Amino acid sequence: MNILIAGGTGLLGSKAADIMLGEGHNVHAIALPPVPSTLNLPKNIVIHLLDFNTMSDENCDLIMKGMDAFVFAAGVDERIEFVAPVMDAYERYNIQPLIKLLSSAKRMGVQKAVILGSYFAHFAKIWPHLNLENHHPYIKSRIRQEEVAFSFADEKFHVNVLELPYIFGPQEGRKPVWSTFIDRFEKPRTIFFPKGGTTMMTTRQVGYAIYHCILYGRQKTAYPLGYVNMTWKKLIPLVLEGMNMEKPVMTIPNWMTHLAFLMMKKGYEQKGIEPGLNPRYFAKLMTSYAYIDPTLSDDLRIPDDDIKQAILASISYAYRIKHEHLDVLDMKTH
Repeated sequence: MNILIAGGTGLLGSKAADIMLGEGHNVHAIALPPVPSTLNLPKNIVIHLLDFNTMSDENCDLIMKGMDAFVFAAGVDERIEFVAPVMDAYERYNIQPLIKLLSSAKRMGVQKAVILGSYFAHFAKIWPHLNLENHHPYIKSRIRQEEVAFSFADEKFHVNVLELPYIFGPQEGRKPVWSTFIDRFEKPRTIFFPKGGTTMMTTRQVGYAIYHCILYGRQKTAYPLGYVNMTWKKLIPLVLEGMNMEKPVMTIPNWMTHLAFLMMKKGYEQKGIEPGLNPRYFAKLMTSYAYIDPTLSDDLRIPDDDIKQAILASISYAYRIKHEHLDVLDMKTH
């Protein structure tokens, strides 16, 4: 197959590309320039250094021509800060490019598309009592992303969404999202953290999920992905181990978590930032057990992997980046 990945030099796109290339497929990537020489990328991947947010429909069609499958592994997540209204930014970077690229894929006869989304969309659907879609612009944007994606599906164009959880595993040359843990946990003698927990996977598992979704995914299905469900109290010691530290971890009551997020909200307001996840309501989600049954993605034949090793590798690399001042790439929008 010929496969095009928007965001193919990113953490997940490049991992999927490496797997696909290993299976004998031809993989092209659209990426924002420049791509640093220090960034670890698969051999034989064809990279088109373009900004798909601004390129013409004609250029989209030229790149999409001859492709059998398309993967959207690009856009921004809740970590990128924007001024209000933040939904405008999500529309600009996550929705409109998806419309442009899926329109091109359909015009050029691409048969399958896989869009990377968020597991927050899954919980918005199964936990209506939390009203996540209305409280959190980022979650609302992910729900809209799924609706937009499925609007393109028909008998000739197969579309799937992967609702991604916490993901561990470093890409050399790229700053891990988990660098925030280093800043937060390095100085305190005791780590105070909410109750609750999350589901997680390795980058390798997500790479296979992307590839196998092209091969085996059921039409217009949003797959919530999860491999290991873990409490925060169990995860944080692993993070500390990756930092080569050992500290007590204390679980705080929900009211303290809520107070901390309200203080965070004031900080955003002082900076003129509207966060994608509203701190006023996020404590309810943070203190929940955001677990996913791995059998929900059985179609995708995701292999087993060592999640502990992936956590340690991600945190250790983030720690080295900070203390050894390594030259790495951070998330960017243009």
